[in-house]
Amino acid sequence: VPHLLYHQPKKTTINYMIMHKRTFLKGLTLAGMALPFTKFSAEAHIAKHNHLPLEQIAADEDFWAALRADYVLPESYINLESGYYNILPQKLLNKYIDHIKYVNSLGAYYMRTVQFENKKRVAAKLAALAGCDSSEIVITRNTTESLDTIIAGFKWQAGDEAIMAVQDYGAMLDMFREVASRHGVVNKIVSVPLNPSSDEEIVALYKNAITPKTKLLLVSHVINISGQVMPIRKICDMAHAQGVKVLVDGAHAFAQLVFNIPDLNCDYYGASLHKWLSSPLGAGILYVSKENQDSIWPLIGPSKGEELGIAKFNHTGTHPVATDLTIEDSIEHYKLIGPARKQARLKFLQQYWTSQIMDKPGVMYNTPKQDTRICAIANVGIKGMPPATLAKTLFEKYKIYTVGIDTGNVVGCRITPNVFTTTKELDQLVAAIKELAAAAAV
Repeated sequence: VPHLLYHQPKKTTINYMIMHKRTFLKGLTLAGMALPFTKFSAEAHIAKHNHLPLEQIAADEDFWAALRADYVLPESYINLESGYYNILPQKLLNKYIDHIKYVNSLGAYYMRTVQFENKKRVAAKLAALAGCDSSEIVITRNTTESLDTIIAGFKWQAGDEAIMAVQDYGAMLDMFREVASRHGVVNKIVSVPLNPSSDEEIVALYKNAITPKTKLLLVSHVINISGQVMPIRKICDMAHAQGVKVLVDGAHAFAQLVFNIPDLNCDYYGASLHKWLSSPLGAGILYVSKENQDSIWPLIGPSKGEELGIAKFNHTGTHPVATDLTIEDSIEHYKLIGPARKQARLKFLQQYWTSQIMDKPGVMYNTPKQDTRICAIANVGIKGMPPATLAKTLFEKYKIYTVGIDTGNVVGCRITPNVFTTTKELDQLVAAIKELAAAAAV
């Protein structure tokens, strides 16, 4: 193969590929029934509601029912575990299938030419969505890859200290154990209270763990097992005043909460796109601020000429490039719904069901009650019932799918609705919890 094919394609090549894709897609025959919720109808439907305040549209079941119509959901159970993976609406799923067919039709030609330019373009759109410069963000496969790249690539010295919480995601804690074994790093683990009295209580928790040897602090933007939203900016400001770098786990914040990464004042940020952006499985982002890029070793050796800057973190080898292309469609879909509308709806759904059960006898509520600390996710337990048993009971008896959590001082089931979730479905959850709690309280 000529060596020039490894380089970025010329503009004429890109134009040919664009024309080729248009011709290719015109000849596609999509399987399945016609969708009731096309891009045009979605735009028209949403436009008719643009004048409504967020609080009103968040509670408007008819508005969200139109969005739900574009999902193919199981009829045998209610899915309340969107925290792992957000089911794609049919519009995005069909786009994904189109991209797979397109790449497959061109094979190595696509892989050796425009895949790099396409990925760069999509990454730039992700950077715009995140409010950062395109030179500070790359596409990865998931949050674990993003954050572990920083943890493993940090230039550790024996005796350096790292701070994290017992509630942080297990894969990150695993990597910290690895660097402790490999480099002699000392890991200091704190425990975040389930219902803190103030932001200052949380900031003080981390500050009190810092010593002159502390180099890196990991904090979750949203704690995945409880749904608690953390005061990231305050933690970052405090840590930087102490000379400590901050790595933020944004797996459950990106495309669920409305924010710009630079406003958080963190050094590194990782997130998954197959959660709240509704991209296909295997997509994530890594943000590294410009001033921190040269001080981190990449996970995979960079290509010649890419040893410096954000590009050195983007050598992923051969991977499913159709996923990269679909990210662009997911961004458009997210913006069509409206970030503020989506956030308002998800908070509404959380408060809709939690307000009915959190203070009931027999219920263990494991998520903060303050409005500023919540998102879609909440965690609930039943006294005397192991989380695994509760999850099994909810599924087998009530046909509600959740996940049991018994770690990090959180004992209960994580409940995660999505934009396709209805209040009628949550009514079934509330009825189930009340029934189980009443039996436990006897």
